[in-house]
Parts: sequence; structure tokens; C-alpha cells
Amino acid sequence: MTDATLIAFVRRHDPDRFFTALFAPPDRRATLLALYAFNHELARAREVTSEPTLALIRLQWWREVVEGARRNHEVATPLGTALDTGTLHAPDLLAMIAAREAEAGPSIPTRPDWQAYLQGTAGALAVAAGRALGADAALLPRLSRLGTAYGVAGHLRSVRALARQGRCLLPEDVLAAHGLGLHDVIARPDLPALRGVLADLAVWGRQLLNEATGRFPRALIAAALPAVLARCDLRKPTQPARARGTGEQVAVLIAAVVGRV
Repeated sequence: MTDATLIAFVRRHDPDRFFTALFAPPDRRATLLALYAFNHELARAREVTSEPTLALIRLQWWREVVEGARRNHEVATPLGTALDTGTLHAPDLLAMIAAREAEAGPSIPTRPDWQAYLQGTAGALAVAAGRALGADAALLPRLSRLGTAYGVAGHLRSVRALARQGRCLLPEDVLAAHGLGLHDVIARPDLPALRGVLADLAVWGRQLLNEATGRFPRALIAAALPAVLARCDLRKPTQPARARGTGEQVAVLIAAVVGRV
């Protein structure tokens, strides 16, 4: 995959992270885009298969790539290059794959399970991005929180899209506390009772943002910038997902310039 193709891939499939990656140092930008393309491939493992077992097979294919198999593929090829040069670290990516296995299950039973899933996916992705940009160990917990917060926001925004696929990944115990079940959400993702679930779950996302807000070195800020968009989303977690506006892009730009998320 050429740099131009990789740019087009991430811009199409993950426009939020594509925009934030533009603020990475030029010599690390391609690595960040390869990482985000890999994350998209993991996310779609369950989307494009009719059976959970097939999703696990797709995840295993990516595990083999991370462990050393080099394959001619639009994402696997640049990912393998980044792994071979040491700009991406295999343990980070293997953790992301393991966390995605939760999506192959019939449901996410509890709030702690849901939180662990988001920490292992979006949180681990932010850690991998930070490490790719040269973050030291002291900053990684903050990046994990910020990435997880973005995962919370994105997860709440995706409820309707997942329902159209016949899926719901909201924790069953929180749904039950609001008088709902998985099939209720899948059948009617616009149910008024669901707003209470989304507002409840958004509290944790805002807490993570509050714990991790602060300054970042300019070279690392790109890994933290998705949290700016999470902050915008978590202010109104019950609103349907919509295209990003100019105001949100300006907020990211300001955060990048001042070095504070």
C-alpha cells in the first residue's frame, strides 16, 4: 500500500483519527495511519461475517501477521513494515486483537466487562499510538484513559448502526437496570428508555477525560487528540451520530496548537 492509498483508506474508514493523525510528526505519520488502518480491520472482523467463529478466524489471521507472518495485503503490508522497523510494538497490537474477541460473543454481560473491552480496544489503541510517537511509560496511563473515553463516546454513537446489523454491545446489566434487553435495543434503538442508558454510561467517559486532561509534548499530541472529539460527543451522549462540524475540527486544531487536551 502506498502512502497515498493508506491515507485514503484511513480517511474513508476512520475520519476522526485520520484528522488527528495529521498533527503527528511527518516521519511518524505513516506508522500512525497503518495502526489506525489495522484497528479498522479488527473492528470490521465481526461486521463482515455472518458467524462469530468466522470473526475469530479473521482475528487469528491478524494475530499471525503481528507475530511475524508477512502478507501482501493493503493493511498487513504497511503494518508489517512498522513492526519490522520497531515503530509499532507487537504486544500492544496483540492486546488489541485479544480485546476484540469480546465482539464475537453473544453479548457483553456487565459494566465491568464493557469497560474492560473499551480499555482493551480504544484505550490500547491510544497507548500504541503514543508509543509509536515516542511516549515514555509515564504518559501511557493518561493516553489509555483518553483513548478509552473516545471509545466510550464512539460506542454510544454507534448504537443505531450496530442495531441495523442486528447487534448490541451495551452491557446487559445496565440495560436491565433501565428495563431493557438486547433485543429491545436492536429492534428500536430510538427507545426513550435507551437515553438513560447512554447518559449513565457516558458518565464514566467524562470521568476518564477529567482524570487525564492536561498538556502533552507536541510530538505526542496526535495520540491524545481524539479525546477532544470525545469531549464534544459526551456532552450530549443521547444525540444521534452526525457528521463532524467545523467547530469540532477547530477544537482539535486549538488543542494541537496549545498542546493541551
